[in-house]
Amino acid sequence: MISASLAGLLTGLSLIVAIGAQNAYLLRQGLQRDHVGPVVLICTLSDFVLIIAGVSGIGTVVRYAPWLLVTMRWAGAAFLTWYGLSSAWHARHPSALHATTPDEAPGTGAVVRRTLALTWLNPHVYLDTVVLLGVVAGAHGPTGRWWFGAGACLASALWFPALGFGARLLAPLLARPRAWQVLDLLIAATMLLIALELALG
Repeated sequence: MISASLAGLLTGLSLIVAIGAQNAYLLRQGLQRDHVGPVVLICTLSDFVLIIAGVSGIGTVVRYAPWLLVTMRWAGAAFLTWYGLSSAWHARHPSALHATTPDEAPGTGAVVRRTLALTWLNPHVYLDTVVLLGVVAGAHGPTGRWWFGAGACLASALWFPALGFGARLLAPLLARPRAWQVLDLLIAATMLLIALELALG
């Protein structure tokens, strides 16, 4: 059981640590110390739902419903393109490069909606978390797969809070507008590259 949990932990970390749309957004919110708690909570709970779905065998349904993945692929590409262009636009204007003040920060509702979109409109989430984790979990047997899923959930519970609340440690490095400009451009490039990958299928 411990070996299955450890395998789930390591597999989960290998899938979520790579910088993607969700991680890039969480990193920026963490650096700005803006609604970090809700973003971390949404990312973590969403991962739990997706992991449990995969371990339960729902990944098989997703795998045999190509129209669903195609729909999610184009919706995700459109949203990520918009978000990437928005980040590039922020990089052009020095006034948008500093950490936002409470008066300038977007409301909780806007942050929640953006986090949900970045999480659930990304078909890679379904392929990696539901299908891939589901297949690997199934290899551990009827009981072992749930221990594997527990390990994968632990990976999410460790990673998202660490990234969101630990990002503030990088704040001294990002005290200058130029640093924020570079960060915005990197986020824009990440979003647009993922959108292009989705569009090209």
